[in-house]
Amino acid sequence: MFNIDFTGEFVAFFVFSVLIISGAVLMVSFTKVVHMVVSLAAVFIGVAGMFILLDAEFLAFVQVLIYAGAVSILMIFGIMMTKHQDSGAERPRTLNDTLSAIGALALFGILFYAIRQSDFPEPQTVPDGTVDNTMAIGQQLFTGYVVPFELVSVLLTVAFIGAIVLAKKEAD
Repeated sequence: MFNIDFTGEFVAFFVFSVLIISGAVLMVSFTKVVHMVVSLAAVFIGVAGMFILLDAEFLAFVQVLIYAGAVSILMIFGIMMTKHQDSGAERPRTLNDTLSAIGALALFGILFYAIRQSDFPEPQTVPDGTVDNTMAIGQQLFTGYVVPFELVSVLLTVAFIGAIVLAKKEAD
């Protein structure tokens, strides 16, 4: 029934899948916000690994740089700079949690069955000698889309300066 070739790509896919799913489950299960951010960073890194398996190196690089790095650090800074009360007590597991877990497992089973029964088209092969996708994105960005690229950089700079001005006003 299952004709699976245990290649390195399959093992890497399985490892990244487990990392993403366990990070997501831990994200919603933890009660401390710092632990949630760390598990969210693990999800981001797993998604970057999936992008590498899909030969989308640029997206993997952006995923690690922007999400796993900048967003996680920004969230930790936000947590450290705000005042919050830590209750310390975990809520007991209720019937809703159990029913949610059963529903999630049932959904997984249904999706697994549907995917196994589907006939997917064969992927198209890319001819050899093609340009690297990161290079192609760079060429498009700096030739055909120079003006929008520069406008976005100016917009982000203005937003950054505006955030500094608003933070300065609150401190006074």
